[in-house]
Amino acid sequence: MKKISFIIHCFFLIVFVLQSKQINAQAPQKFSYQAVLRNINNILISSTPVSMKISVIQGTSNGLPVYVETQNATSNANGLVTLEIGAGTIVSGTFNAINWATGPYFIKTETDPTGGSVYSITDTRELISVPYALYSANAATGSFTHHIGEAFGGGIIFHLWIDPQGIEHGLIVDIFELSASQIWSNVLNLIGIQAQSNWNGLGNSNAIVGQIGHTNSAAAICLNSTNSNQSDWYLPAIDELSLLCHARFDVNKTLSTIAGASSLPTNGTYWSSTEYDQVYAFLFFHSGLANYNYSKSQSTSGVRAIRSF
Repeated sequence: MKKISFIIHCFFLIVFVLQSKQINAQAPQKFSYQAVLRNINNILISSTPVSMKISVIQGTSNGLPVYVETQNATSNANGLVTLEIGAGTIVSGTFNAINWATGPYFIKTETDPTGGSVYSITDTRELISVPYALYSANAATGSFTHHIGEAFGGGIIFHLWIDPQGIEHGLIVDIFELSASQIWSNVLNLIGIQAQSNWNGLGNSNAIVGQIGHTNSAAAICLNSTNSNQSDWYLPAIDELSLLCHARFDVNKTLSTIAGASSLPTNGTYWSSTEYDQVYAFLFFHSGLANYNYSKSQSTSGVRAIRSF
């Protein structure tokens, strides 16, 4: 049997749904999770049933799980699988009872690429930022001073989290679109790990403009922007764009009250700062999916800058 490898590109997004009319009832929550599957020959595992076991681990990456579930999914034509953590078959624990204020937390995935129950592929990643909806549902009230959709810091807040020291942080999207048709970079070389973070868009952006021979890129027009008198804009990483997509309703409500602001579209794409390989980088589709099969120096896309606090 052909040996299978698993390349993961995780997008941890929040879907916060209230299904109870009781004021004090627990709100069910779930993560949207996506991964791209490839075999040992770097060929996409397309239109194939796979099974996964997902564990939420508290404290350390090798600690005991506080919640475990299993799910089945089928990869699409691009090798992408999509599932919602918190909505699977429960093995142990209660997802809604997790206190996200007492992290850190890690997400461990175990995968059987043949669709069975022999989980031969394991990946564990720290949940760096505690999602706003999950934290506010389980932590003490009054911990956040800002809200999603707030006009603040030269743009609109689209994500909030509390770090382990109890300090509030957030991501802000520019009220203007910087370009509707921009190449990722004029340089067609492999940058490597410095530009391949799923979440650190600022680090990716600095690596992109630091390439030898660089003269033009989506990252550069973000880093050089001084919109709203701010000078620390950058090209978002793929996970940051995923978070922005899921906050589109609240962001666009506020943008609609600002004269000349560019609303977040429902069609088309934005460049992310996440490199895939020497030739390709990740594009984010406003429908909510990511795709890496776009040339860095030939394909064009929209550009939207973000900043953090």
